[in-house]
Parts: sequence; C-alpha cells; structure tokens
Amino acid sequence: MPAPSTKPPHHPVLAAIDVGTNAVRLELARPDADGALETLHQERDPIRPGEGVFATGLMPAETADRLLSTLRRYAALCRRHKAQVRAVATSALREARNREDIVRRVHEEAGLHLEVVSGKEEARLICLGVLHRKPASTRSLLVDIGGGSTEVATAVGERPDNLWSLALGSVRLTEVFDASRKVTPKQLRLMRSFVSEVLRKTLPADLPPLPKVALGSSGTINAVVSFAAGENGGNATARQLTQAVETLADLTPERRRKRFDPRRADIITSGAVILEGVVKHLGVDSVSVVNRGLRDGLLVDLLYRQDETRDDHSLADAALVIGRRFLFDEKHARQVARLALALFDDLAALHQLPLSARPHLEAAALLHDIGNAVNYERHHKHTYYLIRNADIPGLADGEREVIARVARYHRRSPPDPRHSGMEGLTPAEVRTVRKLATLLRVADSLDRSHHQPIKALKASHGRDGVAIHLTTRQPVDLELWNVEREVLPFRRVFGKRISFHVHHPQR
Repeated sequence: MPAPSTKPPHHPVLAAIDVGTNAVRLELARPDADGALETLHQERDPIRPGEGVFATGLMPAETADRLLSTLRRYAALCRRHKAQVRAVATSALREARNREDIVRRVHEEAGLHLEVVSGKEEARLICLGVLHRKPASTRSLLVDIGGGSTEVATAVGERPDNLWSLALGSVRLTEVFDASRKVTPKQLRLMRSFVSEVLRKTLPADLPPLPKVALGSSGTINAVVSFAAGENGGNATARQLTQAVETLADLTPERRRKRFDPRRADIITSGAVILEGVVKHLGVDSVSVVNRGLRDGLLVDLLYRQDETRDDHSLADAALVIGRRFLFDEKHARQVARLALALFDDLAALHQLPLSARPHLEAAALLHDIGNAVNYERHHKHTYYLIRNADIPGLADGEREVIARVARYHRRSPPDPRHSGMEGLTPAEVRTVRKLATLLRVADSLDRSHHQPIKALKASHGRDGVAIHLTTRQPVDLELWNVEREVLPFRRVFGKRISFHVHHPQR
C-alpha cells in the first residue's frame, strides 16, 4: 500500500492590479497554509494615469497608450504565473469621460477585465488590506490619500462599518491650485479652506466616537508623516503635520525634489494639506503609517472569494442599508430572503450554482421591492435601475448587474433568455439570472400578504419533482394562490414539477 502523499496543497497565485492616479501597480502573491499572503513579485510604474483628467475630464491619448503598454506587460506576467487576477481603476478613470473606450481597449489589447470601482468600494478594499487579521474587537480609523480621492473608513476588526470617499486628492488639489511650485500664503489659505469645505460637506456632522490615532495607508501619507515626524518616522501629531504644511509650502520645487522622489515632490504639499485637514476635522491626535493598502485589499478579497466556507454578511448588510434608504418593507424583505436562501440551500443539487451566487440571491431578495419608492406599477423596473446604479461595496460591475436583473424579474415577465431585459448578459449570466430569479419569484409569492405566515420551509427533489413543505403560523390561502402562478415558470427553468405541502403545528 503506497504511503499517503505529503505534497502540500496547491494554492493558486493571486494578482492585484491597481490603476491609480499617480501610478499603476502589480502584486503577485500566494496564500500559505495558514492563509497568510506571500509576495512573489511587485511592480510600480509612475505613469501618472490621472494627469490632466481632473482639469479636462479626459485621459489623453498618450497617457492611455502608456497605460495600455503597462497593462499588457502586467497581463503577460499574470498569464505566466497562471494567476487569478483582479484589476481595478480608481478616481482618475472614474472621472474620465472616455473611460469606457479605455476599459474596452484594456480588454481587447491586454485581455484584462478592468473594473472602475466606486469610491466606497475603493475604501472597502483599502480597509480590508490594512486591517486583515485585525482582532475582532479592535476599533480602527483609516485614512488613505490618493491622487484623485481620499478614503476614510471606520472599522471593527477588519470589517468596515463606515466608508466615505472624498473628492480630494494630491494630484487633483495640485492641478486646481497650481501647487507644484512654491505655494504663497494666499494659495495656502485657499487650499486649506477648500479642503475644509469638502470635508464638511462629505463627512456627516454626527460622527461616531473615533480612535485618537488614525492609520494612514498611502504613499503620500507615508511621505508626509515621515517628513513631519523626523526621527520618529512612523507617527506624526496634528501639530507636527501643521508645521510640515507650512514648511513644505515655503520650499521651492528644487528643494522639494532633493527631499522627495521627483514625481512625489510635485504633489507633496497638496497631500500634506489634505492630511492636515482630515486630522483636524476628525479631531484625532496623530497619524501612524501602515505599509499596506489597496493592492493588499485586492489580494485579500481574492483570497476570501476562494473560501466558500467563509460566512460573510457584508453584502446583505449593505443591501439593508440601501433598502432602508428607500423605506422598504424590511420584515417582508427579510422573510423573502430567508425563504429564497432556504430554497437555494435545499435545491443545490438541482440548480447546480456555485455557493458564490448565494449572497447575490440574498441581496436581490432584500432589495426586490425598493422600486416602490418610485412607482408601484413598474416597481420591478425601477428596482433594476436603482440597484444597477447603487454604490454597493464588495461588488464588481458584473455582479451588481446580475443582482439587478434577478431583482427585476421577481414579478411580471419571467426571465426568458429572449426577453429584452436579458440583453447584454453572457450565456453563463443568463443561466444564473434565470435560476436565481425563479427561486426569488417562488419566495416572494410565499409572502404575498407581507404578514410572514410561513414559519419554516423545507424543499426536496426527486424523480417525481420538487416538494416544498411549509410550516405555517397562520392561513396561507393568498400565498398558495399566488405561488401556483410560478409552477409553470419553475418547470421551464428547472425541468421539474413543483408541489406545496402545508403543515400546521399543533396548537
């Protein structure tokens, strides 16, 4: 009998690509047996993708060509390592009017799917990268200053509970105030006033109690804090940051370039003004530098997506926040989600969808009625529009589109592949939407009264079809009448008859 294999389990290589405002970065890493990430390769190309975007609203052709050249090289490295890739672009491409053309070119010429992520998703990823494996009870405040935006987050453990993205960045502020040269006292006053106004308009007035030390995760913050703190290096007080701003504003470009990398020297004063303003507005005592950020968050996100046993409620929590914003019927939404997930779990062998589709069904179920805030008669279509345009952290564009389509098909027309509402989806996405939407339609019909009469649901399937057993707490005549309409659509999608069996508990 051969000895059991001692070969360690294979862990795929993960790749994070970050198209920022100042530079484009690549990191390749492999998870070890304990879930820690071992870096295999890093690259950084300071091609300044955001140069001119905030002034003109367009990424110039020569900048786009430099970006494409860089991403083609990164893509080749990823293919060589057979890596699982997530590539994202942040504020520069978010604001470029020609972003769709650039994303298309990246796909055609480099073979990469480049996501233009929202500010909140950027903040979530940074938070995930900085706080990965943080003790569950630790409360943190995180600040990240990029070229075009500044992200602020509060978190417990590694889970963010507040995410904000501000239209403040070191490149943006430098271009607006022409601050790459020596900054006059008048310019400095205007810059500080501008930063203060954006902070006041973007961050809520009733902020929760915050830690007195903020974590700063970007290269700009690292450079500013090191300059301000001198020998202490990794931590700078609010007073030291104010002194640093005054000193940097008074330096000539030549003197700044002797102290900082040339590309950083042009924008360092603006970065310092932003950091000073954030610290004052939040009332923290100091900033400590951490050497992790967006790329680390992308890698952790890829790592978590591989782990189908991970119990992550962040998407459902985000959906509930959106639902409350539109004054949805939360009891009904939660009941429909509970019933839909029970169907998903019990009929896994029938629908054969990956476990990663489960949170998408939950989000669609929680949000299926938010279109009522616009108009009841066409609320399924309004729901689609609201979800499609919602800023939901943790979702790629394609995932948000699938959730929006599933919710859209919770009523009226069934999710037929030939229906106009299915246009633009890949064949795999069509199959997913059809199956999830069919489960959602059944679940929604089983709470048609919005009174949650069903206490428990158990589903099974065999040669004769699917049997759904309902334990009820009150009459379900309306629910049974409505769900009969879903018998034929269910059979068309899953090829199975469906029957319902009601059980009244003994009183």
